Amino acid sequence: MKTVDPLHGLAAFLAVAERESFTAAAAALGLTRATVSAQVAELEARLGVRLLHRSTRSVRLTPAGVAFRERLADLPGRMAEAERAARAEQTAPEGRLRVTAPPDLAMRFLVPWVAEFLSAHPGISIEMELSNAPRNLIESHFDLAIRGTLDVGPNLITRALGRSRLYTCARDDYLARRGVPEGPLDLVGHDLLHFSGLRQGRSWTYLRGEERVDVPISPRLELSDGWALRAAALEGVGVVQLPAFIIGHDLREGRLVPILTGWRGRPVPLHAVYPDNRLIAARVRTFVGFLAAKAKAEADLQSG
Repeated sequence: MKTVDPLHGLAAFLAVAERESFTAAAAALGLTRATVSAQVAELEARLGVRLLHRSTRSVRLTPAGVAFRERLADLPGRMAEAERAARAEQTAPEGRLRVTAPPDLAMRFLVPWVAEFLSAHPGISIEMELSNAPRNLIESHFDLAIRGTLDVGPNLITRALGRSRLYTCARDDYLARRGVPEGPLDLVGHDLLHFSGLRQGRSWTYLRGEERVDVPISPRLELSDGWALRAAALEGVGVVQLPAFIIGHDLREGRLVPILTGWRGRPVPLHAVYPDNRLIAARVRTFVGFLAAKAKAEADLQSG
């Protein structure tokens, strides 16, 4: 049984449709006029519909031809992208990489990681915006965003980097002075340090098995930066709720003391997000792969 090539005749049809001339299309494709005419005729026969009106003086699209051409409008570009993608696999990553990332993650992890990455890839430069604000990557011309909880829109790819456990903690002298909360609701009346960027607002959530407690809070101090909240907790200002990627080392070294250890907050996920533009630049693929490998090796980023 003969297999029909579904692409046969498409390039000839599109060239004729664009130029409204078999002769001009043949010249553009490097074929004879007879070959182009035969390919279009075979395409029409396969579809069972006439795509072009032909006369001795002109060539124009039929209504069916107009509809067919509209559906194929991006085919040449898609095929060119596929060819470039195949060639790009053999090219070294290079160029400028624009990244937006949370400042608290950058303080502890991203800056040293970027330094290592740049040392290994001299052909790449990085521009990094440190912000928790939502970004339209395509409109803002960012190659990559590193984010926690997010609403992933169309034409975006996400790659999970990790999940970081959420801890509630304070300095030991604060707890000695004010008492250690035994349950989530015992937080009421304490001096609480709150991250103002939380989507759920002024509320801390605790989970234990099937049980869930949402604690409405009145913060003594509210800040928009996780690293600044850590600094306030280290000064003994009050009780803070932060992910391990910010305070994990402080807990291990005793600078902060965990409380409510029988309960868990919802873990903070971390994702790399980048536009799905069909041809992912080698520098983006390389950097995302590097980030995933580095994050996998960090216990505080895999603690959720």
